[in-house]
Amino acid sequence: MKRSRDRKLITNQKHIRKNILVPDRIWTMAQTSALSSPQISLNDWRSVAPFIDHSLLRMDTTRDQVIRLCHEAVHYCFPTVFVHPSYVALAVSILRGTPVKVGTPIGFSLGATLTTVKRFEAHEVLRLGAGELDMVMNVAALKSGARDFVQNDIRAIVEVAHEAEVVLKVILETPLLTHEEKIVACQLSVAAGADFVKTATGLFGGATVEDIALRSVVGDRARVKASGGVRTAKDLAAMVQAGADRIGTSSGVNIMRDLGAPELAQR
Repeated sequence: MKRSRDRKLITNQKHIRKNILVPDRIWTMAQTSALSSPQISLNDWRSVAPFIDHSLLRMDTTRDQVIRLCHEAVHYCFPTVFVHPSYVALAVSILRGTPVKVGTPIGFSLGATLTTVKRFEAHEVLRLGAGELDMVMNVAALKSGARDFVQNDIRAIVEVAHEAEVVLKVILETPLLTHEEKIVACQLSVAAGADFVKTATGLFGGATVEDIALRSVVGDRARVKASGGVRTAKDLAAMVQAGADRIGTSSGVNIMRDLGAPELAQR
């Protein structure tokens, strides 16, 4: 199934298309060097860029900021941008013809919407061209002991995503969970067929190295995304070395600048 290819992020050369902003050679280097090893080098921004989901999910995000976000993603070779569902169509139109995917959250930010509503939202953003989905787990249901409900809620969105051959990540909101609840959340996500487990939205706290160590729970059945509070190259390296396969951050540009990447000119 093609979604197994998507789990490898965008290392497949078929996804790398020439564009006028970034040479193919740089994209190839950026998308293969870091993902071939659990180690990460801070000596070259090109080895760091492939880990970053370039995100802008503030409530007051403007159209101009989304446009800038998309140009930054192409310039710095980020594989994905993450924007609100209402901006998916805009981001898709800007990034058409580039290797950058458009991702969006489902059930953001509390995860407490009805499963039917999450499914409808997923269908709609996929229709608009979204290439990855990050759904928020129903934390209240998990804490209430409704494990079957949580698993079924996740599976319902997994089915929609996988039918469209799109990666589905589950945001666990780890800052609100006990250690035992984090383990259960990982187990339910994997049982439901999720491609990734993700730490947090960043609204209640961020990722920790200890949280990323929970990848031992998912093993090779799913990947791990660290999100929330990853603001520096040092933070990013610590998460990757702990086992994170992807980093969600709104500080991607600052991280690239700190690693010596060229500036993107103001538009």
